[in-house]
Amino acid sequence: MKRALALLAFLIGWLVLGATPASAHVEIVSSNPGDGARLSAAPSLVSVTLSENVGIQPGSIKVVDLGGRQVDTGPVFQPGEAAEQVAVRLKPDLPDGSYLVEYAFVSGDSHPVRGTFAFVIGTGPLVTSAGAVSAATGTDAAVNAASTAVRWLAYLGVVLLGGLAFVLLCRPAARTDRRARLLLHAGAGLVAATTVAAFVLQGPYAAGRDLTAVFDTALLADTLRVAYGKLLLLRLAAVAALLLVLPRLLRPGPPDPSRSRFENAAMITGFLVLLSFSATGHPVTDPIMFVSVTADLVHFGAIAVWAGGLVQLALGLYRPAPGEDLAPVATRFSRMATWSVTAIAISGAVLALRIMPSLSTLWTTRFGALLLLKIAGFAVLLAVASRSRRAVHRGLRVPAAGGGTTVTSDLRKLRVAVAVEVVLSVVVLALAALLTVTPPGG
Repeated sequence: MKRALALLAFLIGWLVLGATPASAHVEIVSSNPGDGARLSAAPSLVSVTLSENVGIQPGSIKVVDLGGRQVDTGPVFQPGEAAEQVAVRLKPDLPDGSYLVEYAFVSGDSHPVRGTFAFVIGTGPLVTSAGAVSAATGTDAAVNAASTAVRWLAYLGVVLLGGLAFVLLCRPAARTDRRARLLLHAGAGLVAATTVAAFVLQGPYAAGRDLTAVFDTALLADTLRVAYGKLLLLRLAAVAALLLVLPRLLRPGPPDPSRSRFENAAMITGFLVLLSFSATGHPVTDPIMFVSVTADLVHFGAIAVWAGGLVQLALGLYRPAPGEDLAPVATRFSRMATWSVTAIAISGAVLALRIMPSLSTLWTTRFGALLLLKIAGFAVLLAVASRSRRAVHRGLRVPAAGGGTTVTSDLRKLRVAVAVEVVLSVVVLALAALLTVTPPGG
């Protein structure tokens, strides 16, 4: 674990010295008419060129007059060969006056980008009306808070599912432990419930609506059209398949060929669940998307295996089965945790390098502050884990009078250390949830 701490320190230095610009959320590159343009005649359409191809998103462009009356006439479409350009047609013969263009796009990482610009036809003054565009600007506070909470609970569900690796590789006896099985099923259920919640919240989140709009059928249809909605459905299908596999995978008894098939199925469904997270976050804004998405898959997967194993280990330490020897269990998990921590540190550094716009992001933005807090929490977690590892190496049991074993002081220390690790993991997951809803440049 000391080597893992040294590796983390090296990677932080690499992060500080090697940060290079990366892309952020979708941005408006240009528009026609431009913001503040004065036209002698009414245009036939309004077009917007974006920094990335987000597809055709219904209702993403709306044009209104100062009275708030909508003056565009048709669906959003792509007027030319450039996939990054979208447009909407206007009513013919618009009278002279000022007009407001409201845009609301959902970028590849599932976050909304909204704003307005104005143009004027004729010789009148350029006037904007805040009231006319209030529905298109900002994110409702309650929806934003609910979305962040749902993301954190989804991460928690994945972590609980990550405990499956501990059960299969470190503590096979947990297959018959009702509490261990309950944790795994709770993780799958939590992932399923949060997936549904994320789907219904995405519409109001992207459109700037409040919680009363969660079941708006038009918004639900909009979510289904974008990649984020399709990936949520993939996640739901994958976790449903995993729920069918779990009872067979956890069936007690010696290994047999059928169990290996279920293990393969669990690996595939687990990969799809992780992919549905990695392909809907900041990594997809990277021009070299494969690198960032792969790093995020490794990062999140290793966190799930490590933190999920900690939860299962804590369960075994505080409520061991009668006569169960936990020393080899803890030793096996110690080796698995070392590999997981190494993967977390390396993949996390790669992600930060690819996602952060610049080095100054670390100390000038909310995203940078959250990232530094997450790194600090991870470092403390490693220090506590090092204490746990020392307890494992010293041994966890001694012979008791009359036979059997008795709890040693090292086991007591290990219990406390693992409990602290679990709490710190929850905090780090909360910071990760906040990072996913915070723009890398903001």
